[in-house]
Amino acid sequence: MSDLVLRRGFTIGQYLTCLRGIMWREALRFVHQRERFVSALVRPLVWLFIFAAGFRQILGVSIIPPYQTYVLYEVYVTPGLIAMIQLFNGMQSSLSMVYDREMGNMRMLLVSPFPRWFLLVSKLLASTAVSILQVAAFVLVATLWGVDLPTWSFVTVLPALVLCGLMLGALGMLLSSLIKQLENFAGVMNFVIFPMFFASSALYPLWLVQQSSPVVYFICRINPFTYGVELIRFMLYGTVDITALTVVVAVTVVFMTGAILAYDPARGLLVRRGGGGPA
Repeated sequence: MSDLVLRRGFTIGQYLTCLRGIMWREALRFVHQRERFVSALVRPLVWLFIFAAGFRQILGVSIIPPYQTYVLYEVYVTPGLIAMIQLFNGMQSSLSMVYDREMGNMRMLLVSPFPRWFLLVSKLLASTAVSILQVAAFVLVATLWGVDLPTWSFVTVLPALVLCGLMLGALGMLLSSLIKQLENFAGVMNFVIFPMFFASSALYPLWLVQQSSPVVYFICRINPFTYGVELIRFMLYGTVDITALTVVVAVTVVFMTGAILAYDPARGLLVRRGGGGPA
């Protein structure tokens, strides 16, 4: 009863202080782990500098929404690479949560008198903010490389980056409740990240996939990462794909709800795995 009163007694300022503290901790971790920033840029830049240059001559992109004319392959693949950065950042966040849980830091956070859902959402917001910083650096490099994007594209795409970052961060948070040891993270990389990325519209239009393999096309259509890519792609050009927006919001709610339940010691997975502490 006293715990319930305590939780209800927090002011908005106290909630904001807690949020600021969690985001500041995530920012410091990001600043001190420079290799994390470099690795986040290396993967998409390799695709942009090497693969896109090679595929330009053999893979043409027809006039499909949101494009009003034929586009070069590097222009088409840029939204997919942006989503790729956020996908890997979400998985990196899940790795850090597993590490924190083993070191005891996560347990210290979760026994805070603040509501657990608020702590997890704050962690998710901090992870999303870091991913947006990584995306900004990539877009800057891509623009300098000659990728032709609309002038105000980063401003118009910002809401899509927030939603996509929340979705993929929530997925990583949910996965972190399933990963018992750090050594198991490699399996997550192989069986979650790469299938989600390659079985999507990130690297090739879905109409090409449909022509070559209806089965792979179906997998791409049920892959939530596809809708994150398409939401980013459309909002780079100032338009909204309603279907993609609806799917991303719905999947984010499902992933986030699952993560909150999984980190609830009364009914979640951590109580069975011995990873959570009392709330």
